[in-house]
Amino acid sequence: MNITIVGTGYVGLVTGTTLAELGNSVYCVDIDEKKVEGMKSGIVPIYEPNLEEMFLRNIQAQRLFFTTDLKEALDKSEVIYLALPTPPGEDGSADLSYVLKVANDIGEMITEYKVIVNKSTVPVGTADKVKEVILSKTHIPFDVVSNPEFLREGFAVEDSMNPARVVVGSSSEKAKEVMSKIYQPFTNTGVPIIFMDEKSSELTKYASNSFLAVKITFMNEIANYCEKVGADVDKVRLGMGSDDRIGNRFLFPGIGYGGSCFPKDVKALIKSGKDEKFHFQILEATENVNAAQKIILISEIEKYFGGNIKGKTIAVWGLAFKANTDDIREASSLDNIKILLEKGANIIAYDVVAENNVQKLIGNTIKYAKSMYEALENADALFIATEWPEFKNPNFDLMAEKMKNKVIFDGRNMYPLEIPEQNGFFYKSIGRKTILN
Repeated sequence: MNITIVGTGYVGLVTGTTLAELGNSVYCVDIDEKKVEGMKSGIVPIYEPNLEEMFLRNIQAQRLFFTTDLKEALDKSEVIYLALPTPPGEDGSADLSYVLKVANDIGEMITEYKVIVNKSTVPVGTADKVKEVILSKTHIPFDVVSNPEFLREGFAVEDSMNPARVVVGSSSEKAKEVMSKIYQPFTNTGVPIIFMDEKSSELTKYASNSFLAVKITFMNEIANYCEKVGADVDKVRLGMGSDDRIGNRFLFPGIGYGGSCFPKDVKALIKSGKDEKFHFQILEATENVNAAQKIILISEIEKYFGGNIKGKTIAVWGLAFKANTDDIREASSLDNIKILLEKGANIIAYDVVAENNVQKLIGNTIKYAKSMYEALENADALFIATEWPEFKNPNFDLMAEKMKNKVIFDGRNMYPLEIPEQNGFFYKSIGRKTILN
């Protein structure tokens, strides 16, 4: 099947590459000429594990193409996926201007029946809006489908090739047949395709992400309470997670959630509720708790240094909002760095892939190290913000040798408590006793 993907961000590029891997001819459209030329030359514009190999394989097989010409791609394709940004406005609402602009262009350009697939995360009722815009421009028959993505950054290729389910919102039998054909390679292996109406499909994505945000935040509150009463959150987590009604995923405490999905989707669902005079009390509490959780270790750092961190050098391990991605949107590292700088601390940071994105955002207000150990040179303390695998088993002797003080503030609970204790480090983590050494 011939398919067009409009937008080559995380969702668009991974979706397009996956659909090409399944044997389709895929035309990826983007307005950024430099980006398109780079992709034509085999340059992957985002960091995502295992994406580059699949990307290059499908270019070579002549199943994956890139263009800035939307009309050319539309003319070649039966199905058009919209994988466009829906950034939050100041009031939390999802900005649909990119989606509706492309819908308008599609209405002016199509000459035969097309299935337009909303892959972007969009509020309830967006499929109807897209349909209205296209109808205002053409009498050519078409259908609009909601087909939300459930990709985890850092695992997007794995999730796209091995989905837990495929959700399709459509009231058209013809469109359902087309979508069934596209996803047949998955359904043949037992992956369920769940058909529903468009509005239910749109809400499914928001509800899923918001629930996971609530789960993370609940566990963070339990972790904070553990510290008050002397319980160990790791043991509580294991006890809870062994209950199959709860499950053991998203129960790891830390310095809050970030990224491009959870914060944006929680805000958007709260705003959508307000538009309907509905109050999402749990989600508002989740948002407030998460904002505080992201910087919960700042007071602990100040406490350790007697209330004054001016002139102290803090090494930061990790800048991405999570491991296995270069995405720094809503990253907890940035919230903490901002406050530490305001309080007069010096920051030297290391991240395996996200450094360039941070430099573009905050420039040289901090120093950047070429390795995790270089970041520790004469550091008064180490702050761990991202759970990169290379941080899991460090050389504590080398760390002690390089640092002024053997002090770790761990926002991701990277180490069993006995490890820093045996190595003579002060160690403050989340929801567990502090190792005072």
